[in-house]
Amino acid sequence: MNLKYQWQEPLAAAIIEFYSQHLDRKLEEAEEAIHARFQELENNENATDERRALHDGLSLIRSVRKEGLKVN
Repeated sequence: MNLKYQWQEPLAAAIIEFYSQHLDRKLEEAEEAIHARFQELENNENATDERRALHDGLSLIRSVRKEGLKVN
């Protein structure tokens, strides 16, 4: 898979996870990676596109959790 940002790897792994017992952990890992990247970009005013992508990633995680898109 060709991803633009490194933090997208754990997000992609969570999105394609089929087993509900692994999904929560993978979502947490993706969320941690996103938050870590937000901190790294804190003083970088030129990362508007990546910040938008980070927000989209968090929205995707929230949607998966909210909708209960888990396979039991």
